[in-house]
Amino acid sequence: MSEPRRDHAARYPVRRFRAGHAPESVDDLAAVEEPLEIRVAGRSVGVTMRTPGHDRELALGFLVGEGVIGGRADVEHVRPCDRAGGERLDVIVAPWVAVDFARLTRHVFATSSCGVCGSASLEALRKQFPRVADGPVVAPEVVHALVGALRGVQPTFDQTGGLHAAALFDEGGTLLIAREDVGRHNAVDKVIGHALWAGLVPLHRHMLLVSGRASFEIVQKARAAGIPIVAAVSAPSSLAIDLAEESNITLIGFVREGRFNVYSHARRVRE
Repeated sequence: MSEPRRDHAARYPVRRFRAGHAPESVDDLAAVEEPLEIRVAGRSVGVTMRTPGHDRELALGFLVGEGVIGGRADVEHVRPCDRAGGERLDVIVAPWVAVDFARLTRHVFATSSCGVCGSASLEALRKQFPRVADGPVVAPEVVHALVGALRGVQPTFDQTGGLHAAALFDEGGTLLIAREDVGRHNAVDKVIGHALWAGLVPLHRHMLLVSGRASFEIVQKARAAGIPIVAAVSAPSSLAIDLAEESNITLIGFVREGRFNVYSHARRVRE
């Protein structure tokens, strides 16, 4: 699923002020943010603001999270469509995939920070996706090493300081795939979309790491993809903890500086 390389950062002139120094004119890099329209069989199902690149993975990961597709066989192909003022991708699903367009098209617009606006209620989520399988038990040192592995593959963050990242690891802590995006939920979609195209979904023996906080949307996407362990560099929200608890997901927060907190299903972390 190769695609042309896209620039993730744009250069802008700025006036820099620093204490004890005279103001100076310099160039600075900012993370690129542009709209992407996602279509299924020619019908629009949503628009998201994202960092260009790995768009097909993003579209596929989005559709996994919405319960439209659950495996590689559900997708025939993904085709780009030229569009003035933005870009769009059309996902062609297999004939046996039933698409509820009425539900999908409620998600008319998603910002780069909030996830899918108007996402399904918690009760609907319970009905749509099963609880995650038990999965692996990992050693604390494996969890400690995740952040360093992710930090080593964040080139655009190093340039701009303005991107979130997500990464998928196997149960031994080996980094399989990492993606950056202005939206944390987009980065997760790209990782899951990559895994789906590789035939790995459901991800019952894997771990997901996100560079920021663990929100409800992140845990929702993990449940949809069958991921048993979700870790975050920052804090989880209360609803993320509640959803992880009932989804049989081990939710780990504040993975940094040789420590972390386990908020749900701590049995998966060896003591």
